[in-house]
Amino acid sequence: MGIIERIKEIEAEMARTQKNKATEYHLGQLKAKIAKLRTQLLEPPKGSSGGGEGFEVTKFGHGRVALIGFPSVGKSTLLTMLTGTHSEAASYEFTTLTCIPGIIHYNDTKIQLLDLPGIIEGASEGKGRGRQVIAVAKSSDIVLMVLDASKSEGHRQILTKELEAVGLRLNKRPPQIYFKKKKTGGISFNSTLTLTHVDEKLCYQILHEYKIHNAELLFREDATVDDLIDVIEGNRKYMKCVYVYNKIDVIGIDDVDKLARQPNSVVISCNLKLNFDRLLAKMWEEMGLVRVYTKPQGQQPDFGDPVVLSADRGGCSVGDFCNHIHRSLMKEVKYVLVWGTSARHYPQHCGLGQVLNDEDVVQIVKKKDKEGEGRGRFKSHSTAPARISDREKKAPLKQ
Repeated sequence: MGIIERIKEIEAEMARTQKNKATEYHLGQLKAKIAKLRTQLLEPPKGSSGGGEGFEVTKFGHGRVALIGFPSVGKSTLLTMLTGTHSEAASYEFTTLTCIPGIIHYNDTKIQLLDLPGIIEGASEGKGRGRQVIAVAKSSDIVLMVLDASKSEGHRQILTKELEAVGLRLNKRPPQIYFKKKKTGGISFNSTLTLTHVDEKLCYQILHEYKIHNAELLFREDATVDDLIDVIEGNRKYMKCVYVYNKIDVIGIDDVDKLARQPNSVVISCNLKLNFDRLLAKMWEEMGLVRVYTKPQGQQPDFGDPVVLSADRGGCSVGDFCNHIHRSLMKEVKYVLVWGTSARHYPQHCGLGQVLNDEDVVQIVKKKDKEGEGRGRFKSHSTAPARISDREKKAPLKQ
């Protein structure tokens, strides 16, 4: 029996099992088994030399956004509208067969937008190049899930389920669970609050399912069984997702209002070019990019070319800003002057740990070289050549 058949058999058993206090331990073990099998499904087959055929897309710009959705929902048209890059669009499904990148110029930054082929139900098992599409989505900063506003709400749930099956968690934060394997000492179980979804016995059973018999486990929040399995697996990626409902020009105004009020949702129409500015603003807000402008000493700030930082790509502190410019700059910094919303007064003397906000202005003051201290006969070093042979010979005296 293959891995996919075993997963379907366990899912059928979970569907047959009633959910109550007596069966929660059995259901927890079944969830752990499914998670282990799905992890095996994602691993390359043994004996294979490479990772298989994928989409070769070089990272470019200050952020990367992936368009994911069913076929014929308007992904290619949206890419053409936002970036100007031509992506073939037609009235039949699977028009796009490979990954097509484009660049959005927004707020002095460059954001890479990827048009991916449409995915179908069963993509996590490899149907319709689904694994390659989801692998590219994993390398993105945020996901734009493009949906057809005239279709049922079930499409959003199917796509979310397919992405979660391969380890993507949309609009969630990592659970506050501390987990560490040990060599000896058994399992140490602690919690800082009352747990309502799991107990010590259930945690022991799940850890034994993974053949872990020595570990430390600390719950800092009221987490579920799925959260515990995610922490044990350790290969989950938590990403932000914006749900983009296209083709709102074919439904009523009441339905549009209902979709627009859902969390993390934006309604647009590629046909009538409606609400693109709101989509770009929402995308910028979710990416959390921070523009920092530089100011040379004694000169005006340079507002033309900002340094773009991100919490997901290295951090937004002054030290991260110095590393972004050059690795050796942090050792030479004496102090930093900051103007902007992160400063209490203008300018504020800051250290390397100061967190910067969007559109701050930064001036770095470097340490002076010790060799340059002192003038004239107070110089601490000599300008004479080190070797005698290099010294300039004096002209002979006249007789």
